[in-house]
Amino acid sequence: MANLKETRNRIVSIKSTMQITSAMKMVSAAKLKRAQDAITRMRPYAEKLQEILGNVSSSVEGNTIAQYTEVRAVKNVLVVTFTSNRGLCGGFNSAVSKAALNQIQNKLQGKNVDVLAIGKKAGEWLKIKGVPVSRIELEIFNDINFGASSAISEAIVADFLNQKYDQVVLIYNKFVNAAVQEVQIEQLLPIVPTANEGTSAVDYIYEPEKEQIILDLIPKSLKTQFYKALLDTVAGEHGARMTAMHQATDNAGALAKDLTLQYNKARQAAITTEILEIVGGAEALDNA
Repeated sequence: MANLKETRNRIVSIKSTMQITSAMKMVSAAKLKRAQDAITRMRPYAEKLQEILGNVSSSVEGNTIAQYTEVRAVKNVLVVTFTSNRGLCGGFNSAVSKAALNQIQNKLQGKNVDVLAIGKKAGEWLKIKGVPVSRIELEIFNDINFGASSAISEAIVADFLNQKYDQVVLIYNKFVNAAVQEVQIEQLLPIVPTANEGTSAVDYIYEPEKEQIILDLIPKSLKTQFYKALLDTVAGEHGARMTAMHQATDNAGALAKDLTLQYNKARQAAITTEILEIVGGAEALDNA
């Protein structure tokens, strides 16, 4: 009976866990819809703006945007990682953390690397690995908006222009769908002009002045690129958590089903044993 009680307690515990994972799945599904709508609306605009910026950068002469496109000897690099503040979302956070560590230990080996962690998970993991993390930004996920994102990106751009950093790299998960997120490594600064191999550069008509439009466009494009990475991260987190909790719920259900079958078999065996003992005792009394 001790084994029966232990099995029954396990079944109750697993069903309780299954209720929690099922609830978390539904919460993430509701949040995913909003986050997916946000990145779906933002991505075409951000990509087109980045394309225009690249084309313009390749065609502009003089020092109009030289401070943003200046390629220096890379000594100091800022790596910006985008992960969540919470776990229970499969390999979502570890994928970015490992990609950042691989980038730092290989491509950026010998450079002075600093890390700005947007989200707690990558920052904490990289600290354990001995990577210097200057700041872990947690509050931005409390209220996702362009203003808060812009404040962070403006500070990053200012550090680049002041030559505190020679290169700025973004590492984040691009949202593909609820089950798929792809790790992206993008160079935010310096801006890389679009290569026009075999084709002529795009000829834009500017009004009122080309230089002024470009100077207004560059900061806006950089802020948008940063914000897109943030929205991709938020949508990817909810998608990964919904998928992980769906799998956890299914696994818990299968385990509970197996344990219930095991419990019923053991209970039936115990009842059969008790009946045989009663019958055996009755026969012994009759033969006495």
